[in-house]
Amino acid sequence: MNLLAWAESIKQEHGLTDVLLGVEPTGHYWFPLFHFLKQHGIEVVLVNPHHVKKSKELDDNSPTKNDIKDAKVVAKLVIDGRYTQPQLPEGVYADLRVLMNQRDRLCGDLNRVKGRIHNWLDRFFPEYTQVFKDWEGKASLITLQNFPLPQDVIAAGETTIAAIWKKNGVTRAVGPKRAELLYRKARKSIGLTEGATAARHELAMYMEQYVMLCRQIEQLMELVAGLVEQIPGAAHMMSMPCIGLITVAGFLAEVGDLSGYDHSQQIVRHAGLSLRENSSGLHKGETTISKRGRCRLRALLFRAALTMVAKNPEFRALHLYFTTRRENPLKKKQSMIAICNKLIRVLFELGRKQKNYDASKVLGPHREAQLQAAA
Repeated sequence: MNLLAWAESIKQEHGLTDVLLGVEPTGHYWFPLFHFLKQHGIEVVLVNPHHVKKSKELDDNSPTKNDIKDAKVVAKLVIDGRYTQPQLPEGVYADLRVLMNQRDRLCGDLNRVKGRIHNWLDRFFPEYTQVFKDWEGKASLITLQNFPLPQDVIAAGETTIAAIWKKNGVTRAVGPKRAELLYRKARKSIGLTEGATAARHELAMYMEQYVMLCRQIEQLMELVAGLVEQIPGAAHMMSMPCIGLITVAGFLAEVGDLSGYDHSQQIVRHAGLSLRENSSGLHKGETTISKRGRCRLRALLFRAALTMVAKNPEFRALHLYFTTRRENPLKKKQSMIAICNKLIRVLFELGRKQKNYDASKVLGPHREAQLQAAA
């Protein structure tokens, strides 16, 4: 409230009517202030921290940094109009962004736990993966919970292990033969034998974390699916082959309401995929992407593009054309960036106009002619 009173006093002192607050966003700390001021009718704009860093030496030719100087630099940038207006998601899109960010964190935690379990197996039962190639299968998880160490397998015996699998409803692909193989590997295991008690406790903790994280991700994705169903055009976006719930939810979480964009190129810039030229005089440097945008969106699109090139016929043909055409052939990674931009345009078209994927319209007659000529 002191900030509001201070802003009001300045308005009255100088005979002004509006307040425009410039903020240098550093992390998430400005979010509550933005919503508070928005509720009180004060507009908040963002100044790029990169611009602040580059322009702070213009007045005094000194790299000195302090709060007073930074505030002055931010104010001058706002006066010059060098700011952007924040577009934070609202409604269902805000919920979707929170959930998808949480999913990324949970998946990161899950991958770390998986790595720790691999580490444990390498130390105490290195032959285990010769019995279960996928240790995340149901029979394998039951085994790790009941007979984690080779000596536990030997003590239980083949018959008991097979009976435990059958009791827990595992009847396909595992049985007496798999139990016999597990027993033989345990007999010849070169795993560590010291610290067995602590090793059992260590694996039990990892397995508990693994099960909890899997359950949390599953529950979270149920909420995400419910939110995506409420968004117009989302079902049409998922009509594209190789594009599923995670890709569409992540795309909409980062982009927000598609009706807020006039054309797909705005999303390309938002993702930091627009091209940046590096040339001076006769020197022509390498053209790269700007990377001035949302890194999560950029990573999501790149992962989706990899799948599209591998499994979608239209995108695979487009990638082949980009990398093998006679004039200006692209490197594979350059072609992938072009595929990402194409994916943005297609998703934007499907979601904005709410129409299903049509393979015949993806390439268009001009590109089809180019592909045929190249062939």
